[in-house]
Amino acid sequence: MFAYTALQIQALKLLASPAHHIMLFGGSRSGKSFVLCCSLVARALRAPGSRHAVIRRYCAAARSTIGMDTMPKVLRTRFGGGLRYVFNKGENFFRFGNASEIWLIGLDDGERADKILGKEFATIYFNECSELDYSGIQTALTRLAQNVPPLVNRAYYDCNPPGKNHWSYQLFMEKCDPVSRTALAIPADYAAMQMNPDANRANLPPDYIEKTLANLPEKQRMRFLNGQWLDDMDGALWNYDMIDPYRVTELPALERIVIGVDPAVASGRNNDFTGIIAAGRDRNGELYVLADRSIRSTPLIWVREAVKLYRQWHADEVVIEVNNGGELITSLFAREDGSVAVKPVRAYRDKFSRAEPVAAFYEKALVHHLGVLPELERQMCSFKAGRFAASPDRMDALVWALSELALFPDEHRFITV
Repeated sequence: MFAYTALQIQALKLLASPAHHIMLFGGSRSGKSFVLCCSLVARALRAPGSRHAVIRRYCAAARSTIGMDTMPKVLRTRFGGGLRYVFNKGENFFRFGNASEIWLIGLDDGERADKILGKEFATIYFNECSELDYSGIQTALTRLAQNVPPLVNRAYYDCNPPGKNHWSYQLFMEKCDPVSRTALAIPADYAAMQMNPDANRANLPPDYIEKTLANLPEKQRMRFLNGQWLDDMDGALWNYDMIDPYRVTELPALERIVIGVDPAVASGRNNDFTGIIAAGRDRNGELYVLADRSIRSTPLIWVREAVKLYRQWHADEVVIEVNNGGELITSLFAREDGSVAVKPVRAYRDKFSRAEPVAAFYEKALVHHLGVLPELERQMCSFKAGRFAASPDRMDALVWALSELALFPDEHRFITV
């Protein structure tokens, strides 16, 4: 017979609390997604005609892990064989006998995701939220607007804890807004609970914890076995102590302003952003990061965004990497606005080598961020030598902009202090 573990019962009580945003975090196979799917189905059955969404970064992952694994287990073991429902494999949604629906959404499937998120939902569940940008979370939350009594709209989140510079840690553990870095107005509205696999042994294969999780490398073991949030990444070029103390809210007169652009090779929700960063230099050689307008889009749209930022800041030029695209990229700017000064640059060194001299300026307190640039700063504080899961697009654009500003006119060397 089905039985919740003691920790799952505790999690269900939290899900029934007054908090509108609830996160379950912890190690691998700890029962987080099972409990959240149970709650999702219970809410769907309680309110006829209600809509609910499960959002992941990739559509294939949403379908394989939730649609074909966790949700069928929940429906079979928790709700029994008498529950009437169908799973639409073409559109990836469950429909119940009371006309309620649970949709599975991958943000990489752009056109379909936009179409589904045109609907309103009573519950949105961000599965593996450590993979999602906070900007995507904010956009999806605008659709948490279906009015279906007796339900109170809820947002659910789960993750294996990433680093403490991730928005999920800032929002749920530090109780601060990830964009403004200010304290939350209603901190009690954001509740979190840790769930680790040791409490879910009854539902795991024998020796899974001892032979699989316990043998992981230290940092992976901390995350996937112990469910611990990781400190600033060892070996990362930047950390928040290099950024926070030197922020500014007002600017001095700037002698030169440039727009750094790192183009994505392809467009679409599953591809990289095009990094678009505005930066300036004052008469003393100190550098200011002014804005982050990075965007995932087609070349025509990101060119327009870069030109718009160029005009907004009365910039001197656009500095753009042309390793992939060459003359085609510069011609797009000429076609959009022939008066924009464009300087093509090529990368001859690896990303880490190009970024090191720029990080040195931060260490010397010569770089100031205008306000908070959350996505850029998270990317900076996660960047280290070696392989990385996604292209550091925003950081690359920052490096191109600050490198250009830090060069003496007509010389290819950095200012020394």
